[in-house]
Amino acid sequence: MLQVVTDSSCDLPEELIKENNIRVVPLTIHIEDQLYREGVDISTEEFYDKMAKSPSLPKTSQPQPAAFAGVFRELADFGEVLCLTISSKLSGTFQSACLGRELSGVDAFVFDTLAGSLGHGLQVLKACQLAQAGCTAKEIMGELTQYRDKMKILILLKTLENIVKGGRLSRFQGSLASILNIRLLLHNVEGRVELLEKVRGSRRLFARVLELIRGYCPDMTGRDVGITHFRNQADTEKIKEALQEQFHPRRIIINKMGATMATYAGEGGMIISF
Repeated sequence: MLQVVTDSSCDLPEELIKENNIRVVPLTIHIEDQLYREGVDISTEEFYDKMAKSPSLPKTSQPQPAAFAGVFRELADFGEVLCLTISSKLSGTFQSACLGRELSGVDAFVFDTLAGSLGHGLQVLKACQLAQAGCTAKEIMGELTQYRDKMKILILLKTLENIVKGGRLSRFQGSLASILNIRLLLHNVEGRVELLEKVRGSRRLFARVLELIRGYCPDMTGRDVGITHFRNQADTEKIKEALQEQFHPRRIIINKMGATMATYAGEGGMIISF
């Protein structure tokens, strides 16, 4: 049977990773001269704590090609190997996986999800579903391309602290936005994170998000939704309830936001993928 590989930025809950026998290659997190393998040497909550205390933003780096090569060789005896990575516009992980394929000598297939967090993770689950149905790697990549190109990803920011720390906004601009209760709404554009709108207040932001979702996909019957958050369970539950009542998705997967996207979003941030 086809073997599915991904990287740790997919933000899938551990039970779904085990249930679908997904092999995860960890990214490396750099915080104040310390290196950690995501999900191996440091938990999500530990990462949040360290990021809050750090004067500068943590950085993540792609796994080494040798890490992918080792996994590809190990799985090659069990069937075709398909690896799905975080967007190549956000990380060098896709390129590293391609180099790992060459290094391994295994004819593995590598797919760029052009997404992060559960936008990436939902595509991994789609690949598993198709593999279990007996599809080949080439067939799955064709289906994934269509699924990926129709996917929408909205990123809701509650604080601009990480935007300021990262130098994308001055401290004065960040303070002014906080005083004016400005909330930023970002979205995924061909694998990049870009500003969509500025909204005054959380209530208006939620209303605008639901309005956008209604325009994108008024009926989610049979569709999966992924929501990740950075210590914001309360707002996540509100969004979940609204989605269930208004759009009727097949299921809503909720998890904590991993290091790569949490560095963008900051505390209170939320990512909705569908």
